[in-house]
Amino acid sequence: MKTEIVNLKRAFGILTLLISASFLSGCGIYNFTGGNIGTAETFQIPNFQNFATQNPGSTFEPGLARDFTLALQDRILNQTSLDLTNSGDADLLYEGEIMEYRVSPMTATADQTAAQQRLSMAVKVRFYNRTKEDADWDQRFSFFYDFPATSNLPSVKDEALEVIFERITQDIFNASLADW
Repeated sequence: MKTEIVNLKRAFGILTLLISASFLSGCGIYNFTGGNIGTAETFQIPNFQNFATQNPGSTFEPGLARDFTLALQDRILNQTSLDLTNSGDADLLYEGEIMEYRVSPMTATADQTAAQQRLSMAVKVRFYNRTKEDADWDQRFSFFYDFPATSNLPSVKDEALEVIFERITQDIFNASLADW
């Protein structure tokens, strides 16, 4: 009777292992953040250009293009196993421009002054995937940060850009690698 129980436990263990293995193999090459890199091993993100001044009402923010490029590189490095490269033969290529960077009044008080302001940023991104046909795209991404009109932009800029970069880089990541 003891050997039958031992054999039954062993069979149950093997069956559990096989079922677990089949579930894991069905997950493909997704990582825990949900990114599907396929067979890609490298990515490249040349410095984004800042063309915000070409959009009426937008202003030029020194260092914005560099900071955004670094934020996007960090997002992909932290959420995938891809290697960043500067060579022209990367498997995934992200190119783009900052198209808008502006502060606009959002709500008014009873005496017709702004009660709240909004910092908006928009980028245009072209994504090329050399490992997967028909995966390339050209898309605009934008987000904003609202702040009290009693605050000036320099006092909230760091927090605002952190929030905006977080959202836009996640949206770009999702559009390019969250292949659900």
